[in-house]
Amino acid sequence: MRVGVLTGGGDCPGLNAVLRAVTRKGISVHQHEVLGFRSGWLGPVEGLVAPLTLDRVEDILNRGGTILGSSRTNPYKVDDGIARLKATLAEHRVDALIAIGGEDTLGVAEQLTHDGVPVVGVPKTIDNDLDATDYTFGFDTAVHIATEAIDRLRTTAESHHRALVVEVMGRHAGWIALHSGLAGGANVILVPEQPFSVEQVCEWVEQRFERQYAPIIVVAEGAVPEGGKELLVTGERDAFGHVRLGGVGTWLADEIAKRTGKESRAVVLGHVQRGGTPTAYDRVLATRFGLHAIDAITEGDFGKMVALRGTDIVRVPLREATAQLKTVPPERYAEAEVLFG
Repeated sequence: MRVGVLTGGGDCPGLNAVLRAVTRKGISVHQHEVLGFRSGWLGPVEGLVAPLTLDRVEDILNRGGTILGSSRTNPYKVDDGIARLKATLAEHRVDALIAIGGEDTLGVAEQLTHDGVPVVGVPKTIDNDLDATDYTFGFDTAVHIATEAIDRLRTTAESHHRALVVEVMGRHAGWIALHSGLAGGANVILVPEQPFSVEQVCEWVEQRFERQYAPIIVVAEGAVPEGGKELLVTGERDAFGHVRLGGVGTWLADEIAKRTGKESRAVVLGHVQRGGTPTAYDRVLATRFGLHAIDAITEGDFGKMVALRGTDIVRVPLREATAQLKTVPPERYAEAEVLFG
């Protein structure tokens, strides 16, 4: 059997661990051939191939990013994209595909199953917003990076008696902000799921200063003030209809300074959260996903995504995983809110 594999969407730590597990078990246990497609869905559309061998994946477990490259290509938005994709699979005698990605990549995978392409999905996103799985790999590393940044920023904030606003990723789901904010002892955490009051934020900031400490505010890029809108870097949309968000951290820091008279600074972590070496947790989770994905391919259990439920890896329908985003529920946010100020 010849198995194709690709990594789509935003990169994150742990992708190479999946590729390594798929290749090693696919070749050594199942006697498959493994063919990588470069640059996400652009690979099978354009015929960009990179064979994966045991030697090719030997020392990639601890590497961030993806050796196959990625893109935000949507084959359904490319002229004759699906026909070209199928032609590439036929030309290279690919029997089935493993698609590693988030909501957009796996949304394409789910559509392809209805168009006769056998696909198995692996959940990847630093935002942890894919439904039907408790965690996605990449999330733990992103939270670790953001938490370390908060720890470092706290010392400079205290030294200069400033309020520091830390903007983290999170377009529609605030999991990174919530977890890193809790772990870093932030005084305010703002997530997209809960519109925030600037007056309340300023009140928490002033309470912190009254106790002779500098406040740390963690805000997800998609967080919005009450009655306001998301702040955009650009209104241009990508192939999946997304605009680039950003700027809420700087806007909020300016508002805090104006309303409280206290010096305030903003730090945008941005793509730092996606880069570097994966944590041990993400390496193990990504490896387990890869091992179970190649088993699903071997058993012909297509149209599924491997998922974490408790401590077990299970298979769920791709449609279940992509039907809706997994967002921070109100009760989880309320747990953190009692610590604000």
